[in-house]
Amino acid sequence: MPRLKYASVARVVVILGLFCLWLQIMLSASSGGMYRDGDYTNKAWESQINDPFEGTNPSLTDSKSVKQILQNQEELMNANETSEQVLALVPPELHKYLTVHPRNITANSTEKIATKNITEIVRAITRYNDAQMVYNEDIFGPVTNDTIIIAIQVHTRLTYLRHLIVSLAQARDIDRTLLIFSHDYYDEEINALVRTIDFTKVMQIFYPYSIQTHPREFPGMDPNDCPRDAKFEQAVKLKCNNALHPDLHGHYREAKYTQTKHHWWWKANRIFNQLSCTNGHTGMVVFLEEDHYVAEDFIHMLSLLKSTADRSCPHCEILSLGTYLKTYQYHVNSDKRKKHQNLNYIQQVRSANEQRRKNEPQSWNFQLYPNLYTHTQKVEITPWHSSMHNMGFAFNRTVWNNIMELQEQFCEYDDYNWDYSLLHLSQNRPGKEKFKVIVCKGPRVFHIGECGFHHKKSNCNASTVISKVQKLLQNAKPYMYPSRVTASVTAGGAKHNKKLVKGNGGWGDIRDRELCANMTQIGRQPRRNVYYA
Repeated sequence: MPRLKYASVARVVVILGLFCLWLQIMLSASSGGMYRDGDYTNKAWESQINDPFEGTNPSLTDSKSVKQILQNQEELMNANETSEQVLALVPPELHKYLTVHPRNITANSTEKIATKNITEIVRAITRYNDAQMVYNEDIFGPVTNDTIIIAIQVHTRLTYLRHLIVSLAQARDIDRTLLIFSHDYYDEEINALVRTIDFTKVMQIFYPYSIQTHPREFPGMDPNDCPRDAKFEQAVKLKCNNALHPDLHGHYREAKYTQTKHHWWWKANRIFNQLSCTNGHTGMVVFLEEDHYVAEDFIHMLSLLKSTADRSCPHCEILSLGTYLKTYQYHVNSDKRKKHQNLNYIQQVRSANEQRRKNEPQSWNFQLYPNLYTHTQKVEITPWHSSMHNMGFAFNRTVWNNIMELQEQFCEYDDYNWDYSLLHLSQNRPGKEKFKVIVCKGPRVFHIGECGFHHKKSNCNASTVISKVQKLLQNAKPYMYPSRVTASVTAGGAKHNKKLVKGNGGWGDIRDRELCANMTQIGRQPRRNVYYA
């Protein structure tokens, strides 16, 4: 009996051992496949993915936190996938700008956990803004009156910002510019990335009235602010702060939308009216955002647009380097037969795209016209329209002074979009025509932010979009750095010339209008010598 009993126990132990061995092999194969696909070699990332709750507070394991952690994991995978798909097209010396640090797993999230408390953030922002530090000035020389200023509006999308910086680093003559990064979110990792830039002069400015620094008071959301969809009578009964000031559609303000217009207006005022280094600056200021990507010859094209405007269109106030169209022509040809072939090709591209949209989910794509080449490229002179010409656009102090003359129209217009507010201003200039823009048909600035504030696509993947832009620019290399451009004048489409009767709303609150107006009252501030540890 004892011998049979021991044999049974041994048999059970062997079976359990084999089962555990099989289970371990299966788990290893499963996790190994995942790491191979994503190339996760960092153990810290592996532990975060295998056990997202390890080391976290148990109170965070509610459904909202689970959803946030899953989103964080997806963002990590996208960030890592970016390096896999895109690094081959990036020079090795620029890989440092694409290095992903695993500690910050909310790189693209708008609900990031601050490493400092609000008081510390406000103090740091004040120090930066008072110091007006220009990095790399000792290497590339001081800012002059004709230095090209590139103003970049930054929120929290670190992945996109990395690729914008990589594209800027590859631009010819970038060392003659000043990059001004304007932030509405204070983040140590973003700051560290900006400070690693070594290819031109750099400055950081921080929007001081952000939601981050005012989470429970205006300009953030005060607990006593009216709910967005509250009816007027209901809001009056609630006695909420802004009950008497809904927008033109009957809705109450949302801070996350009003902040973008406030930030843009503050940034422009800061650059033209307040910074010591831009005192007397008469050159061009190019406006970019964190989810843009530039071609290597965008400064060359900016110079061509400016010289063309000076020669052929002195009344053109704005230069535009970008477009939202997905099919571009980098080359022209005078042969009528080839032009006809070109038109046939365009029709085929449009037809194919239309058919693809019917048969499968909409995908992001760029197309180049067929390989007809000449050194001349086309530009268009047309009335400026916000939805077509607000990406990579540029103007100088003269135009800014024209805008300042009508600042009240910008701040009072009931639209939370800064660009539509500019369009309203443009369409209502007393005794003057609308702003005219000269825009290159072969764009040099691209929008890569398919996933973000206004884009909620389910099939978003940053690396996919970025790699497509890189490949397009690679194919377009023969058409870069044209020796000259030819300009055609158009009246713009009926849709783009339609008078704005009313805005999109979101800007009915009198507090937003007063804050906007007050931003123009701040005078020029002296630059202070402040040094950081």
